[in-house]
Amino acid sequence: MTVLEDYRESYRDARLTRTPNGVLEVIFHTDAGPLVWSERVHREFPRLFADIAADPENRVVILSGTGDVFCQDAVYDVWEDMDQSPYWDKLYVEGKRLLENLLNIEVPVIGAVNGPVGIHSELLALSDIVLATEDTTFSDAHVTLDMVPGDGVHIVWPMLLGPNRARYFLLTGEKLVAAEALRLGVVQEVLPRDQLLARARELADQLSRKSLLTLRGARVVLTQAIKRRLLDDLGYGLLFESRAAVRSISTPTDWTGREHLR
Repeated sequence: MTVLEDYRESYRDARLTRTPNGVLEVIFHTDAGPLVWSERVHREFPRLFADIAADPENRVVILSGTGDVFCQDAVYDVWEDMDQSPYWDKLYVEGKRLLENLLNIEVPVIGAVNGPVGIHSELLALSDIVLATEDTTFSDAHVTLDMVPGDGVHIVWPMLLGPNRARYFLLTGEKLVAAEALRLGVVQEVLPRDQLLARARELADQLSRKSLLTLRGARVVLTQAIKRRLLDDLGYGLLFESRAAVRSISTPTDWTGREHLR
């Protein structure tokens, strides 16, 4: 059996706390600032989600970020290895487990999006309840960076936006503002920044009072169709993304810097 003490301090880019009524709060960060996507994050977050899923004391999970940005930067420091098969074998496995393990958390998940997100914007958008600040924007950087949008965004965003709008969103790098995300049903509430976590905690407390059977069962039945889509199509998208990435390794600076994502 996994308990919080086993994994609370295991992840450099996530701060974990839990209330007595079983609400686990996961605040993502990098060096106490907004999350920066990296090799370490890509490697560790699948394990983090697996640990959360394996802990029977978790009744509700809140996911959020740090500061006024959720995740807009990515830093990769292993370009000399990116044309090698073992590198992509590793990323293929991690990429599949990132979303699969997130959905294997069998209690309700509340995503509190604390600001713009252009790297893995699908992560918090996959939550059962999605809250956002008024200045939140959702975007996807793959095509902007000359990459195939294949590591789950090709599944998640068509499910959330519909096929035509999602293709426009992914191919153009559109920034979906909070008000429009609310209108389209991507988020359920838009709040001032100072009310975001308070509202997430209020909803989590409300849910935590239900029986564990209800909480687990609701999460399972409400995510089953998404998990089936991931099973069918996630690996296929990762394959095409890796082929495009190998071609792009001659310009590694394109992977860093906010100018590509703002």
